[in-house]
Amino acid sequence: MSPKQRRFKIEASGLKGKKVLVVGAARSGEAAAELLLKHAARVTLTDTKPEAELESSLSPLRKEGVEVENGGHRLETFLNSELIILSPGIPLTIEPLQEAMRRGIPVISEVELAYHFLKGKVIGVTGSNGKSTTATLIGYVLNRGGFRAVVAGNIGNPLCGVVNNKGVDYYAVELSSFQLETIVAFRPYISILLNITPDHLDRYPSFQDYIRAKERIFENQTDHDYAILNADDPLSQPLIKRLSLKTFLFSRQKKLEGRGIFLKGDLMIYQNGEDGEIIKTDEIGIRGSHNLENAMAAAAVGILCGVEPRIIADSLRSFRGLEHRLEYVTTVKGVAFYNDSKATNIGAVYKSLESFPGSIILLLGGRDKGGDFTRLRELVRERVKLILVIGEARDKITASLRGTAPLLPCRDMREAVETGFSRGEAGDVFLLAPGCTSFDMFADFEERGRIFKQEVNRLQQREGNA
Repeated sequence: MSPKQRRFKIEASGLKGKKVLVVGAARSGEAAAELLLKHAARVTLTDTKPEAELESSLSPLRKEGVEVENGGHRLETFLNSELIILSPGIPLTIEPLQEAMRRGIPVISEVELAYHFLKGKVIGVTGSNGKSTTATLIGYVLNRGGFRAVVAGNIGNPLCGVVNNKGVDYYAVELSSFQLETIVAFRPYISILLNITPDHLDRYPSFQDYIRAKERIFENQTDHDYAILNADDPLSQPLIKRLSLKTFLFSRQKKLEGRGIFLKGDLMIYQNGEDGEIIKTDEIGIRGSHNLENAMAAAAVGILCGVEPRIIADSLRSFRGLEHRLEYVTTVKGVAFYNDSKATNIGAVYKSLESFPGSIILLLGGRDKGGDFTRLRELVRERVKLILVIGEARDKITASLRGTAPLLPCRDMREAVETGFSRGEAGDVFLLAPGCTSFDMFADFEERGRIFKQEVNRLQQREGNA
């Protein structure tokens, strides 16, 4: 990012008449365009998709004066802009953006645009896995604690779309590495880095580039702000030592000496000037070791924001998690089906497998993100009785995991569900944890999860309840 971009600051009054280009016509692009229109900017929205594939919701924007360019990015449009707003799905490496930055045209993310208009405090949540669940749980804890909290960001509710919400105390914002690449002044009151595992290596030149993008969440914080970090995550250790702001750690593996949250037997304990118990781990409403970490991070936010421990505990008991995140679907003749379609990288699959003691029928596959499936070999050998593979990454997965458990290729989701069920027996867990993106066969991870559940429900209707 150029020095000129770093000094750039948005003034609402300065947007009037300014030529602003929004790159990417998905939800965040639409929300950014709507916010810019409210401040009388001259807005162009560009997308590589043809007209037929663009959302019908763009029609109202056109009526309000937004110029929509589709079917490709035009260099002259980029160079004639005074400000460029980047949707998270668009890489910075495309040539029109590179040329615009070389000429000093500011390029910022949609969350950066929104930040300049927010009235409450930002709680930023990033990490390779668990962001959506943690951000949602934070909002749940804070709202039950008497605050007005809004959950937004990469979770599918663009931050620009909630700018005009009234009376907000806290914004719990899920932040992807893509969004953090183009922040300038964005500064959370509380930043959370849940974990770092290899991800999006199809977009980043190296794992270190991905890590640097994640760490930008702390870039603008001061000693008035907080950083919540995972004391068990090895790649977070250098950062814990390096950060000069106030840190609040969480750990499920060891007792912490300073401020933080850790486990003592089956009890979640907090230390923040005073010590106390929050909840027994078996009372938490979402299962899995990764969800225990997510719950600890959300509890840490509650403690720092002044929510009573008993209310935090009640929140952790009653929260039932999100769709497609280790979601229990049903049990058919003793085989329990779980939908973890959001497990799109190797680290997420690892944590999913850790959530069950064994007898797992594992469904992997989709479009590869550059992940190393050999990292799963030991855990697969311990806990998986059958691997089903689908999608473009089928051959890579087969080569990486051959010899750990029986492997069966399947054409589609229906064949995978039918095959796994036919090989299963009472007590088995059928786990969809793909370790890949969905784009070879489905629109997104949500559609993949819904199709999985449809096939499981069809199976249940045929076989009858267990």
